[in-house]
Amino acid sequence: MAGLIVRRVFQLVLLLIGISFIVFMSMHIAPGDPASIIGGPTATKEDVEAIRENLGLNEPLLTQYFDYLRGIFTGDLGFSYQTKQAVSEAIIDRFPNTLNLAIASIIVAIVIGVTTGIISALKHNTWFDGLSTVIALGGISIPNFWLGAILILVFAVNLQWFPVGGLTEPFWTIEGMKQLALPAITLGTGSAAMIARMSRSAMLEVIRADYVRTARAKGVRERTVIMLHCLRNAMIPVITVIGLNFGFLLGGTIITESVFAINGVGRLMIESIAARDFPMVQGSVLLVATLFVLVNLIVDIVYAFIDPRISYE
Repeated sequence: MAGLIVRRVFQLVLLLIGISFIVFMSMHIAPGDPASIIGGPTATKEDVEAIRENLGLNEPLLTQYFDYLRGIFTGDLGFSYQTKQAVSEAIIDRFPNTLNLAIASIIVAIVIGVTTGIISALKHNTWFDGLSTVIALGGISIPNFWLGAILILVFAVNLQWFPVGGLTEPFWTIEGMKQLALPAITLGTGSAAMIARMSRSAMLEVIRADYVRTARAKGVRERTVIMLHCLRNAMIPVITVIGLNFGFLLGGTIITESVFAINGVGRLMIESIAARDFPMVQGSVLLVATLFVLVNLIVDIVYAFIDPRISYE
C-alpha cells in the first residue's frame, strides 16, 4: 500500500506538470489578449504594450511557462490579472462552495443510485426494473442546464419551496440543505443514473454466484444474504464509479454553479476564461486535476479494506 501511494504521488507530480503545460499553452495560443481586456476600449497601443510588459507577456512562451512552473513548486500560483488577488487566496475562498456542492451531489447520487440499482437487481425483469432503466437513461441524457432551469422554475419560482440560487451555508445545516437541494439534484442526477446501472449489473452478477446459493441453501436469512454476501462483493465496481463520478463532480460544477449563481471554483473558471485571466484559469484547472487524482487514490485504498484479495504489490 505504501508503494502504491508513493507511485501515485509521483504520477500526480508528472500529471500536474503535463496539465499545467497544456493549459498554459492553450490559454496563450487562443485568440484574445488579456492586456487589451485589462486596458479596456479606451487604451492606446502604448498602454496595452505597457500592460503586457508589466505582466511579463512579452517574454518567450517557454520562459513564461518555466517561471510559472517554478512558482507552482514554491506554492506561488501568481496573481489574478483582473482583481490583483493571489490565485491561491481566490481559490481557497471559493473552493468550500464547490466542495459542498460536490459532496451534496454525490450523496444524492449514492442514495438514489445504489438503492435503485439494488432493488432493480432483486426485482429483475419486473416493471420496476424496466421503469428504473428508462429513468436512468433519461438521467444520463438530460443536460444539467435544462434540468436546473426546470427545477428553479417549478420548485423555486412557482412553489417557492427552495431559494432560486446562491450558497452561504455548509451542506449539513438546514439552510445549506435548502440552498443545495436543487443544485445537488441537478448535478447528481447523471451520476445517480450511472451508479444505478452499475449497482444493478454488479448485484445481478453476485446474486447468481455459487456462494450465494450455498448461503441460501444453509437457511441464511435473505436479508443477511443480500447485505453480507451480495452487497459487499457487488460494491467493488460501484465504488469505482462513485469515485470517478465524485472526481468529475468536483470539476464539473461549472454549469450548475452558473445556473444557480453559486460562487465556486467552476464559476470562477468561467469568469477567468472570459477575462483571459491566465493565472486564475491555470490555478483552477490544477486544483481540479489534483483532486481527481487524489480521489482515485482514495478509491484504490478503500478497495483493500472491502476486498482483502486485492493486492497492490
